[in-house]
Formats: sequence, structure tokens, C-alpha cells
Amino acid sequence: MSKRHPIIVVTGSSGAGTTTVKTTFDAIFRREGVSAAIIEGDAFHRYSRSEMKLAMAQAELENRHLSHFSPDANEWQELAQQFRAYGETGRCKTRYYLHNESEAAPYGQEPGTFTAWVDTPVDTDLLFYEGLHGCAKTATVDVARHVDLKIGVVPIINLEWIQKIHRDTKSRGYSREAVSDTILRRMHDYVHYICPQFAETDINFQRVPVVDTSNPFIARDIPTAGESMTVIRFRNPRGIDFPYLLSMIPESFMSRANTIVVPGGKMDLAMQLILTPMILRLMEIRRAQMQ
Repeated sequence: MSKRHPIIVVTGSSGAGTTTVKTTFDAIFRREGVSAAIIEGDAFHRYSRSEMKLAMAQAELENRHLSHFSPDANEWQELAQQFRAYGETGRCKTRYYLHNESEAAPYGQEPGTFTAWVDTPVDTDLLFYEGLHGCAKTATVDVARHVDLKIGVVPIINLEWIQKIHRDTKSRGYSREAVSDTILRRMHDYVHYICPQFAETDINFQRVPVVDTSNPFIARDIPTAGESMTVIRFRNPRGIDFPYLLSMIPESFMSRANTIVVPGGKMDLAMQLILTPMILRLMEIRRAQMQ
């Protein structure tokens, strides 16, 4: 953690909606004049797409679990090192994983490959990470300890799967059967390396649909925001002005002493109201340290 160079993480599983939440952060940064260096979680995968296929085949022969959720398929030590570098100096390195033709074309590369490592810009106010493993913590690596504000995005699992199936079939060209196989193959690593992160996060945003999602593998549509509620859990509710939030977000209510529930369509508003003061507080502390 660093008072001079703070780090914010949005972490969640594939299909959880972290990219959508990033849009809210972008809006806050733009409105409040905050300059953010950006790191994408996919940059810290260990293998290109072709390499991953070979590594998975070898793991299957050896009766080992291997998926994009597991430590062996990711560079968590490298991620922790880059977080530490930013906290100490205000700069670190990152790269991009090119998912498809449109992302790869500007670089003259094939989809499923990485760009070269580059330095983040100079004179940024904070580092913002969005991806799978921003709060990863094992016996050998602790990414979470470098982070100043940790946000979890955790729709209930059937909704998460529906969102992943629709995204990967429509935007990334995979078949429904291939996406379903991926979900099932990742379950062991999901339980052991994704879920434990949400005990580390400061705030969790969990979307809960109020329509039937009992069979996510045949769902024709993603439940809309209006067909959902969002459960917002604070790890430490001290200092959270719940009466203010309840007054500002219609139809919201508290379900526990550290939990507020808001209509799904008000999730962006809730995030703006909750996160803006937290980001501004990080900036106040940073300015005080820089004097």
C-alpha cells in the first residue's frame, strides 16, 4: 500500500462484469480530474492462446488442474512486483493481451498474443487494475497487500455464467459448447483462487437477478438491470453514511449492518456515491504526502 502512489483494484471472475464497472471508474476519474495508469489483468497471463492449449493438454495428461484462473497459468509474482513498483515510484510496466482481430490489427499481431511490455505514463495520480486476480493471495504470493482500495464484482454464479456465455459467443467467436466446457473445467480453480479474493476486498458488488436463471446454459438473454438487485457489502462499514445512501437511492434498504441493497438499475449511481469520496480521500492523502 502507498500513500503517495495509491492502487485501486476491481477484481472478479470472467464474465462478472468488471469491465462495466471500469466504465464507472473512468467517469469518476474524468469528472474529478484524476489521472490513472491502467493495468488489465489479462496482461499477466503466462501463456499466449496457442501456448495455453499446449499447456492444458500437458496438464490433462499429468492429471493436473490448469485454467486461466490457476497460479500456473498466471504471472502473479510479476503482478505483485509491478504493484510494488508503482507504490514505490509511481510507475510500473504492463502490456496487452489481444483477444480478437480488432484488438490485434493495430499491432500487426495475431489474436491471442501479447504486446511488448511498456512503462506506464509519468505523473499519474493512481494505478487502476481491472481483471481476475487483483486480490490474489496464496502461500507464496500476496498481491492484495499492495492495494489501497479493493473492489469485488461478484454476480451470483448462474448470472455470471450467463454473462460469460453471451460475451464469449457474441464478442469472441466461441461456440456455446466451448464456453460451457471452459466454465466446467475452471470450477476447481474458481473455488480455490477466485472466491477467496472476496474475503480480501473492501467492497463487494453482487448483482442478483429476480428472474429465473436456474439453467444458465440455455438462457436466451442476460437479465437486465431492471430485473436485478445489487447487494453491496462493506468489509468495514465504519464511516459509511448509510442514511445518506438510503436517501439518495430510491427503493434501497439495508439487509445487514454492513450491507445495502439497491435496485439493479441504480448500481452505477450507488458506485458513484460510494466510490467518489473514497477516491477523493486517497487523492487528499496523496497530496499531503507530496508536499
